[in-house]
Amino acid sequence: MADFQTEKQVVRDYYSALDSAEPALIPQVMKKFVASNCLWRGFHPFNEIEDPDQVAAEFWQPLRKSLTRLQRRQDVFMAGLNETDGFRSVWVVSMGHLMGLFDKAWLGIAPTRKMAFLRYCEFNRVEAGKIVETAMYFDIPHLMMQTGLNPFPPQTAAHLVQPGPVTHDGLLFDAQPDAEGRATLAAINAMIGDLGTWQLGLPLEEELARTWTDDMIWWGPAGIGATYTIERYAKQHSGPFRAAFTDRSKTKHLCRMAEGHYGGFFGWPNFTARHTGGFMGMPASETPGEMRVIDIYRRDGGKLAENWIFIDLLHFWKTQGVDILSRMQTVPRT
Repeated sequence: MADFQTEKQVVRDYYSALDSAEPALIPQVMKKFVASNCLWRGFHPFNEIEDPDQVAAEFWQPLRKSLTRLQRRQDVFMAGLNETDGFRSVWVVSMGHLMGLFDKAWLGIAPTRKMAFLRYCEFNRVEAGKIVETAMYFDIPHLMMQTGLNPFPPQTAAHLVQPGPVTHDGLLFDAQPDAEGRATLAAINAMIGDLGTWQLGLPLEEELARTWTDDMIWWGPAGIGATYTIERYAKQHSGPFRAAFTDRSKTKHLCRMAEGHYGGFFGWPNFTARHTGGFMGMPASETPGEMRVIDIYRRDGGKLAENWIFIDLLHFWKTQGVDILSRMQTVPRT
C-alpha cells in the first residue's frame, strides 16, 4: 500500500492555517508551508507566479477580502505519484468550492453581499515537508454567472453549482490500496488513448462506451456546462467540441496520478487546437488556442463514471482576441 500520509498532512495543515488566517497574515502562512521558489500556476489573469509573497498579495489576500467568512468545501482529496515523471514526485490534490459572502468586488466583478461559490481544483507537489509546485485552477466565469453576469452565449449543457461525487467518498484522507489507484490510472489512460486526436474511427457514442459508464456525468466549466449519460454528453459537448476544432496537438500533462477510485491530471496547456467556428457561439480563428485543463475522475468498476473539468476559458478566448474578463468588469479593479 502506497502511503502519502505525510504529504497529505502538509497540505491539510496548510489549508487549515491558510483558511483561518486573517488576510494580513497569509504571507506568513505561505512562508511556513510553501517553498520560496515555488512555481504557482493559476488561471487568467494570474498565470505563472514564482514568489509566494506575490501569490498572497495578488490572489489570496484580495480573494479573502472579497469572499468574507471564506469556507473551503472539499469534495475530492487525494494524493499519488506522478506518472509523467516516472512516478517520482508526489502530488496532493484538492477539489471543491471556496464559499464565502461576496462582500467586495474581485477582478472587477461587483459584489452581491450574498453567498458565492468559486469552483477550484489545486494540485500541490510536496517535497521535504514543503509545497514546491502548485496548479491552482478556478472557474471565474462560474462566479460571474452567480452575480447575474452572462459572459458567454448560451451553453450546450447545463449551468450548475456542481456537487461532488454521487458516492460521497472522495475525501481520501486515509491511505488507499495500490491496486485501486493502478486500476483508476489505467482507466484514465485508456480513455486518453481512445481520445487521441479524435481519429479512432468508431461512432462517437461507441468510442465513449469503451471507457465510460453509460450513466457518466461530465461536470464541465461555466460556458459549456454539465451533461449526463453518454448519449447527452456526445450531443451536448463532445460532438460539438470536436466539430468546432481542428489541428489538435498531442496531449501533454505535467501531472497525471490516481489514488483509490479517483485520479486526474493537469497541463499548461494540455493541448492546442484551432477553432473553426461555432464553439460557445464564437467565430472562427486562424490562431491556435491553448487549453489549460484540470480533469478529475471517479472510476466505477473498470470504467470512468464522473469527470470534473476546469478549463481556462478566459485565457483561451483572450488568445482568440476576445477579452471576456475585461468586458464583464462592472467596477474598477483594485
